[in-house]
Amino acid sequence: MSSTHLMDYEPIVGHQTLEELYLLAEGLKGKRVKMVNSTAIGGGVAEILHQLVPLLDELGIQIQWEVIKGGEDFFIVTKSIHNALHGEAAPLTQRMKEIFLEVSQENIKNTDLDQDIIVIHDPQPIVFIEAKDRTHAKWVWRCHIDVSHPVEEAWNFLKGYVEQFDAALFSSPRFSKRLPIPQFLFFPSIDPLSDKNRELEPEFIDQVLDRFQLPRDKPMITQISRFDRLKDPVGVIKAYRMAKHYTDCRLVLAGGGASDDPESELVLNEVRTEAKQDPDIHIIVLPPTSSLDINALQRASTIILQKSIREGFGLTVSEALWKKKPVIGSAVGGIPAQIIPNLTGSLIYSTEGAAYQIRYLLSHPEAAKKLGEYGHEYVKEEFLITRKIRRYLLLFHILFHPGERIIPL
Repeated sequence: MSSTHLMDYEPIVGHQTLEELYLLAEGLKGKRVKMVNSTAIGGGVAEILHQLVPLLDELGIQIQWEVIKGGEDFFIVTKSIHNALHGEAAPLTQRMKEIFLEVSQENIKNTDLDQDIIVIHDPQPIVFIEAKDRTHAKWVWRCHIDVSHPVEEAWNFLKGYVEQFDAALFSSPRFSKRLPIPQFLFFPSIDPLSDKNRELEPEFIDQVLDRFQLPRDKPMITQISRFDRLKDPVGVIKAYRMAKHYTDCRLVLAGGGASDDPESELVLNEVRTEAKQDPDIHIIVLPPTSSLDINALQRASTIILQKSIREGFGLTVSEALWKKKPVIGSAVGGIPAQIIPNLTGSLIYSTEGAAYQIRYLLSHPEAAKKLGEYGHEYVKEEFLITRKIRRYLLLFHILFHPGERIIPL
């Protein structure tokens, strides 16, 4: 868990922002909140909860974080559901549904649900809502992925569960579906004081580059993501090769897997095959505890890529912008919420577009610098963790006082 305290953020966000959080929390002291997700390490949701939970606790909310359990067969099913919700053709057989429901019921039996609010993150623990009538809690479904164009069979399987919640939270208005329950916009956030985002000494950055055998003799293009086909690492290699015909550069693909993603090793092998032992392509497999290494790699990079085919929100974009780096991102998922074209970054729609933007930014360093500077200010305004805490506090007030007028401070 994070060891930072709210007052540590004052030099970044100002005293007034923190004072507002304390005022909003005053009427929620003692309320019991439980966050439920599928993994404690790896992936954006776990990272967000590691930061969010202790800060909400500091505000006087009795908050717990529960991670569901399951074997390999269960997480194969949940990965297939995840891919199908993103619109990929993915199997969802009757037996797979049975495995999903059986493991979910076992998790429900072993979880304390005597809470005031229960927040279920993503599809993996969604069946928990079947216990709603046994509790007095308000139930919230936090969807971190884009379900706007799912495979219908997968959505129809989950929709009956979603509709039982008291509210649903989406990362973008474009992500949501027509539902009979209230929906709220919840941007994900980064923690500027975490190991992944805090300032680093230049000597430490050099040590990380030396450890990964990364020379600084040419511009470095970097994508940091799980090895997942939806992040299109093979497409990144193709874009790099197109750009390299015109401007010499090196490519870094760094990332790992998550405990609930059984496909990552297969994708990693595909990436290694595509790289074809190019000495300027560096494939770095990182364990989940590599936040400082990721921070150093981003700060050492000339350009950051996020060339996703589908995306939940893509917080690597905000992480890079916070470090004042120019970012090239696909116009999918939540990336357009973070990149205002030609102001806070470059949006792309194809591999060829990615290659062109790499060439342009490498040959126009002043334009690249401006994108990073404007991006940093935009992240400060919209995507820091203090903003997310404020949204959660307002949501809790709304759930406890339905129908009453609530005026944000």
